[in-house]
Amino acid sequence: MNDAHIYEAHDLKHDEGQLPPENWFDRSETLQKLRKNKKFPTIWCSGCGIGIVMGALIRAIDHLGLDNDKVALVAGIGCTARMAVYMDFNTLHTTHGRALAFATGLKIARPDMKVIAIMGDGDALAIGGNHFIHTARRNMGITALVVNNTIYGMTGGQYSPTTPLGGRATTAPYGNIEPPFPICDLAIAAGATYVARSTVYHALELDKFLAEAISKDGFSVVEAVSYCHTTFGRLNKLGTATDMMRSLKDNSIAKSALDRLPPEEQAVNTKIVRGKFIDTDRPQYTQVYANLITRVQGGEK
Repeated sequence: MNDAHIYEAHDLKHDEGQLPPENWFDRSETLQKLRKNKKFPTIWCSGCGIGIVMGALIRAIDHLGLDNDKVALVAGIGCTARMAVYMDFNTLHTTHGRALAFATGLKIARPDMKVIAIMGDGDALAIGGNHFIHTARRNMGITALVVNNTIYGMTGGQYSPTTPLGGRATTAPYGNIEPPFPICDLAIAAGATYVARSTVYHALELDKFLAEAISKDGFSVVEAVSYCHTTFGRLNKLGTATDMMRSLKDNSIAKSALDRLPPEEQAVNTKIVRGKFIDTDRPQYTQVYANLITRVQGGEK
């Protein structure tokens, strides 16, 4: 994994203001979740935050005590999608934007498995946007991990559905004029039962949200805000990977802290809000489908 861990312990507090316990994960066991036949370091640019997200996902799975063979990682195309290649679980490296479609089929065929779809912002919300909406609507028992670096990194630096207004990209040399998709708001509106956001700077917070999301029975979404210093950072003169990492620290705020601010200050907040936005329950699709089969086989109409 990459060595972009420049955060400090006191900055890793999650939404409730507490650090995870010291025995949050066993490092020796966690390392066994990596494939032994893969060449390291990874293909990601030095300093990329995706390695931190991969570490968070491994630690979350390890913390839950899940058997490797009971976990399936489904990925599309792009920098983020390469994450699945390095981990020792059941993995599917699918086509661009179709991770959730493949994951849906797998969950219906094997409802006993924990299915995790790993996507970048373009993969999930551009070509995969319709799949995202309807997977949430159906409340499929899938965890969607969306790494949001606000650009298409691997495929040439084009602007994506989450590129901020004014952000420069190879296809927006004078600045992006389209408002960015609010990933968490979209997930909630479409019917997801668990939605949270953190950043690659706040790594232990990200661990916690991923563990909670994977534990949910319905459709859960975790937005991991990262950065792309190689394309977005250079085009927008944002500095090095370290500079962009520090920016995530300085320009984010915990939801609990935001909620304590006066309403007028909340209304003008421009920082990235980290936290858990919804955690609810409703019938999960494969359960409803199984009940339907039972009724039909019993002669009900």
